[in-house]
Amino acid sequence: MDQHYALVYKCLQNDRKAQAELYELFAGKMFAVCMRYASDYDTASDILQDGFVKVFNALSKFGFVGSVEGWIRRIMVNTAIDYFRKASKLHMLVGMEEVEVVDSDSTHFLSQLAADDILALIQKLPPGYRTVLNMYVLEDYSHKEIAQMLEISEGTSKSQLARAKALLASQLQKKEPSYGSAK
Repeated sequence: MDQHYALVYKCLQNDRKAQAELYELFAGKMFAVCMRYASDYDTASDILQDGFVKVFNALSKFGFVGSVEGWIRRIMVNTAIDYFRKASKLHMLVGMEEVEVVDSDSTHFLSQLAADDILALIQKLPPGYRTVLNMYVLEDYSHKEIAQMLEISEGTSKSQLARAKALLASQLQKKEPSYGSAK
């Protein structure tokens, strides 16, 4: 039996040590997921806590099919989405005039940015943009799935993704070092 499955089984037997071990095993990775959806550390911490409460309440529904980590990740993503749906109704519609469109060549230095820099740029996006970008690019949901989960149209999902990319490109252009300039 998979070691993670054994741990889940112990948790289902109300083994407190196993519950602490499951939390410790996945908290770091899941916090990183929460940080992608949250605008700050405290919000990500709240989402993580709420997510793990849901994990432990739903363990009996796990079914021992697939990875434990993937199952927990899905709960964290859904918790983050629920958090923002309740808190702000996602502020899904931000006017295009607020997004400066830049050409895609300006993103060539993206690979030079540290992961923390990229996360900081994503966290600055409006909640709706950030949520759709994370779901589509990082969690691999389709626009149809995103639309259903966020209770928006597929067109709105596509629009939010396009606007998120444009805003990120604009932010990247502002951060881009000027190559070849006189020093």
